[in-house]
Amino acid sequence: MTTSPFHYAFKVKDLESTRKFYGEILGCEEGRSTNTWVDFDFFGNQISAHLGQPASLDYCGQVDGRAVPIPHFGCWLIDEKFEEVQNRFEAAQIEFIIKPHVRYADQDAPQRTMFVLDFSGNPLEFKATHPKTND
Repeated sequence: MTTSPFHYAFKVKDLESTRKFYGEILGCEEGRSTNTWVDFDFFGNQISAHLGQPASLDYCGQVDGRAVPIPHFGCWLIDEKFEEVQNRFEAAQIEFIIKPHVRYADQDAPQRTMFVLDFSGNPLEFKATHPKTND
């Protein structure tokens, strides 16, 4: 499967805390910006944070028996990068709204997943392939 980078624009409450979350904590390189928006390289994809009122949080999705916030965005990472991102969140004392765990553990294609909120309350999911174990 070939993939193409995506572009996603979303609302944030302010640019200062947005730069801290995506730039300092996640380590995303900043791109173009104005006084009302800022772009980041989000693991090879472009996200654009625009000043506005972020969407309200709603846990209306059900995935593998857990309620997940909809809408959300995120990315699929290699295992080592997933651990790096998890460590960055823990070092910055970012609370997980869904703690890192293995989803579909006893099925084909289990995956690691975790959810956090950025400083504007936007939910993000990070996933990684997880090897199936036969314990």
